[in-house]
Parts: sequence; structure tokens; C-alpha cells
Amino acid sequence: MRDDPAVIALVARAADGDQDAWNELVERYAPMVWSICTRFQLSRSDIEDVGQTVWLRLVEQLGNLREPAALPGWLATTTQRECLRVVRAHGKHDQRGELPDEVAPPTDSAMVEQQVLTAERNAALRSAFAMLPLRCRQLLSMLISEPPHSYQEISRVLEIPIGSIGPQRARCLQRLRSSDSLADFINGGSADNHFRR
Repeated sequence: MRDDPAVIALVARAADGDQDAWNELVERYAPMVWSICTRFQLSRSDIEDVGQTVWLRLVEQLGNLREPAALPGWLATTTQRECLRVVRAHGKHDQRGELPDEVAPPTDSAMVEQQVLTAERNAALRSAFAMLPLRCRQLLSMLISEPPHSYQEISRVLEIPIGSIGPQRARCLQRLRSSDSLADFINGGSADNHFRR
């Protein structure tokens, strides 16, 4: 796990009662918690229950974390344990108490680390995206929406020529790649492929 100064600072601020820091922690890591829950094939209500339990446990333990930088791993491990508890409570295990292969995802440290890195990358991407000029945010949002908007619609809504959309997209993506929020990921190569498109 990385010693991310931003995470360390957020944990310290949240432990001191800073609501904005707490909100940012939840926004940063809620997708990771959700992702782990879906691998256990939990229902939506069970996922919500697990999420609430995980965040409640964090509230109780936040001031006791010995290594604030280890928070993402703590969240991933706590989420997995809580998911296992829910699965067992629903009786989704055999007579020996083991989970069937289709319900029990691998819980090795490499998977946990990958989930943490994905959460960190996504948080960095959201932060970098929020720092883009409004025009870039609008353009990129329209291009990645599902389904994506046509160039004709983008041209009409943003009042730019169709021929300018591609070059503007390239400039916006370059600004995104060069943001301070993504520098660690891009320079380290772990997220570069996600932003080349």
C-alpha cells in the first residue's frame, strides 16, 4: 500500500471531527466497498447494510488507526469480513461452513491491494476531473455518457464546430493527464493506460 499523504491528512482531519474530510473519505472509498460487496453477490439491501456497518466501524476506530495510510486496506478487509458474515447468515455455505466458489471471491492480499489501488486511482481521477475548466468537464461528460452523445448533439449543446470536438477532447484529456492529482499514477505507469484513449 502506498503512503499517500492525502489519505493520511484526510484521516487526521476526519478523526478531529472535520465533516468535509469524512465526506471525502466516504466518497473516495465507497465505490471500493460497493465493488467488494458485489463480488460476494449480495443483494442491494445487503450491500447497503454492509456499507453502513463498515462506515460505522470506521467511525468507531478512526482515532485508533495506528497507520492512517493503511485505511484503504483496513476498509477492504473490514468489508470482506462483513460480506462473509452476511453470506453465512443467509446460509449460503455448505455443511462444513465453506462458501461455494461462485459466492466466495478470492481474498488474497493482491486482490485487496488491487481494489485499493483502483479506489485511489478513481479518487485521483475524480479530483483531477473536478479541477478541469467547465467546458472540458462538459465535453468529456458528454463523450463518456452512456450512451455517448453524438458529435452533432455535442456541437449543438456546447456551440462548437464538429471539427473542433476531437482536438478539444485531446486538449482536455492532456490537461487531465497532467494534473497533480494524477501525477503519481501516470508517472508510475499504473494508470496510464486508462487515460490514453
